[in-house]
Amino acid sequence: MAANKTARPDQAPGPQQKRFSIPPAAIVIVLVLAAGVAGLLYLNRLSQQGPPAPPPLTGIARTYIHDGFLKITDSDMRAHESYLHQQVVEITGNITNTGNRVLDTVEIVCVFYDPYGQVILRERVAIVGHKMGKLAPGESKPFRLAFDNVPESWNQAMPQMVIAAIDFA
Repeated sequence: MAANKTARPDQAPGPQQKRFSIPPAAIVIVLVLAAGVAGLLYLNRLSQQGPPAPPPLTGIARTYIHDGFLKITDSDMRAHESYLHQQVVEITGNITNTGNRVLDTVEIVCVFYDPYGQVILRERVAIVGHKMGKLAPGESKPFRLAFDNVPESWNQAMPQMVIAAIDFA
């Protein structure tokens, strides 16, 4: 018996079928673009969160303030125009340590309001510390704060000054 050689349709001789293939360069480009978009979305989300809130006053620092050992006196405010035609608000005063501990750092928060009593700027600044040096018991030091970013809607009144941090030496 002779073998009957019949050609099946999937093995029929003729032109070869082309396979669909993606070039490796296209795969790399798509992966790089996807990683870039994911990175941009992540960074955008981080930038919208803002910086973390500073730590609150410790119990010891709160007691030091409550007992009246830290006083801000002779505060004065002036506004003038800078060379760049910006309004600069300058607050000067003295800080006195009437307690018995050396202060390494004292930071205050200056809160500016508009005519309707709404907060328009809240800025935390150091009045004792890095450049000014420590504040020993019984010592007074002058301070000067300059703000060039106060909005036009400011009510022109002295900002509220709240002690925000104290670090003891």
